Amino acid sequence: MTYFRTPHEERNWAMFCHLGGLAYFIPLGNIIVPLILWSMRKDSSALVDREGKKALNFQISFTLYMFIAGILVFLLVGILFLVILGILQLVFVILAVVKTLNDEEFEYPMTIKFIQ
Repeated sequence: MTYFRTPHEERNWAMFCHLGGLAYFIPLGNIIVPLILWSMRKDSSALVDREGKKALNFQISFTLYMFIAGILVFLLVGILFLVILGILQLVFVILAVVKTLNDEEFEYPMTIKFIQ
């Protein structure tokens, strides 16, 4: 199933799936970029397929959590939730990137499995 020249290249694509979640310069880029990267290489590599699904599920879940926190802003607790969620997202994405590059397993916490 793997069509990459080197395992390093395969891990890089898996890493880019995770890093794509930080693409906030595009509206919903945190979902769109990992989706595009995953769909481009999911048939070429089991690693990219697995890590891309993890990244997508995490980003979709966090977008849902951010939406709910945005609604809670009207109750004044949402601002705190938005800040905490933003920090957690950055930390979890960095952890996923490091673990992927070190060929270690990482499961995002607080993730709903939308894509199996």
